Amino acid sequence: MNKLKLDRITHTYSGKKILDNLSLEILEGEIVCLIGESGTGKTTLLRIIAGLERQEGGSVLLDNEIISNQSSHLETHKRNIGLVLQERALFPHLNVLENIIFGMDGTKEEKINRCDELLSLFKILKYKNSFPHSLSGGEQQRVALARALAPNPKIILMDEPFNGLDRALKFSLRIDTKKILKQNNTTALIVSHDFNDGLTCADKLAIVSEGRITQIGKPKDVVLNPLNKDIKKQFICETGDMLYWKSVIESETT
Repeated sequence: MNKLKLDRITHTYSGKKILDNLSLEILEGEIVCLIGESGTGKTTLLRIIAGLERQEGGSVLLDNEIISNQSSHLETHKRNIGLVLQERALFPHLNVLENIIFGMDGTKEEKINRCDELLSLFKILKYKNSFPHSLSGGEQQRVALARALAPNPKIILMDEPFNGLDRALKFSLRIDTKKILKQNNTTALIVSHDFNDGLTCADKLAIVSEGRITQIGKPKDVVLNPLNKDIKKQFICETGDMLYWKSVIESETT
């Protein structure tokens, strides 16, 4: 069953069309990584799906129900969509536990149990009572991911979730994130400019260029059989090391 369907999404900024009849379908439990250079409308697309912005044309469907089109627009807080931003946006005056349970439904005990479960999965339970400023960038990102997953959203959206981390930390966090998403059967859309994010995390890569999806498929198929030279050039520039080959081997055995 389709968890998310984007049907001919169109949007402009200052007279420039940044999304041009973009269509994409994501199945339940599937992780899709949308790859594109800066300015290709990736973040805008996430904002539209989350309800933070309204598209000019086309429809957004969640569980086969329209949540946004030209005649209707479901409010953000009613969509049950998790969102992880580049800035992480943790509350500095709240500790890790308080950040994660903020806005959650349920009893205090249920909230704490859910928090402990996620912190254990992300291997940061010991930081439960710490404040964001005392954590490393990677630890803060794990908290941000845990907070987005805590309410059991229908889908989680991630905007460059591994940006700004060193290579080794990026790789380990990608692996942990994919493992946790799969354990929870969470549907996810990740947007990134880095092919390595998709190679390590995603079930499918979707390439966006000039406001449209130009290629979509399994990560290995997309990078080994690119439909245009720009994809091939970008891939070679970003993955000219053993990380690519390691991720390919892992994708063939999982």
